[in-house]
Amino acid sequence: MSKRYTVARINIKGKNFEVIVNPDPALAYREGKSISLSEVLVTDTIFSDANKGLRVSEEDLRSAFGTTDIQKIADTILRRGVLQLTAEQRRRMIEEKRKQIIAIISKQCVDPRTKLPHPPLRIQQALEQIHFSIDPFKDAEEQANEAINQLRSILPISIEKISVSVRVPSQYVGRAYGTVKSFGKIKSETWGTDGSWKAVVEMPAGLYGPFLEKLGEITRGSAEAEIIK
Repeated sequence: MSKRYTVARINIKGKNFEVIVNPDPALAYREGKSISLSEVLVTDTIFSDANKGLRVSEEDLRSAFGTTDIQKIADTILRRGVLQLTAEQRRRMIEEKRKQIIAIISKQCVDPRTKLPHPPLRIQQALEQIHFSIDPFKDAEEQANEAINQLRSILPISIEKISVSVRVPSQYVGRAYGTVKSFGKIKSETWGTDGSWKAVVEMPAGLYGPFLEKLGEITRGSAEAEIIK
C-alpha cells in the first residue's frame, strides 16, 4: 500500500474491518467537517487486512453491520473506529491538544503560595517532567483533569471547587453519565420515576462553563445544571 494513504479500522465481533483512506480528508471527515466519502476513500473495498489485500466477505459485512452498503459501512468505520494518522498529522494534533491542555490548567489552577496562576511555560515543563502522554483524539478538558492530578506530585496546585446540581432526562442519561463523571466527582445521585438522573457533582470552578456547553450539546439543551455551593 502506498505511503500516501492510511487505514481506518474497526473490530466487531472479533473480526477486523478496514478501509484505505486519504489521510487529510479522512481526518476532516472524522472531525465532522463537510467532506464527501468519495474524497476520503481510496477504493470502495472493505478489507480484513488492507496491507495484505484481504477482502471481507459480504456475509461477514452483513453480520457485523447489518448491510453490505460500502458507503454506510465506511462511514461507521471512520466515525467509530480507529483512524491511523500520519506522523505529521499526529505531531500537529498533539501540539494543538497540548496547547489546549496547558491553557485549561493555567486558567483553573493557582499556586497556593502566591494565589497566582502558574505560567504556561512552567506547566509545559512540568508536563514534560512527568512524561504526560497526550491523546490527540481525547477531549482536552478530560486530559487536563488527568494532568492536574499527576502534576500535584511535583507542582503546588490549588483549585477552587464548586458543587453543581445536575438533572438529565432519561433519554440522554446513557450518553451524559460518562461526560458528567469526567468533569468532576459525583457526590450523590438519584433516579426519578420517569427515568431521569439527578446528581450533585464537585468540580473545579473553571470547568463550569465548558461543562454547561458539553452537557447542553449532548442533551440538546434539555439538561438542567446550577451551582449549589
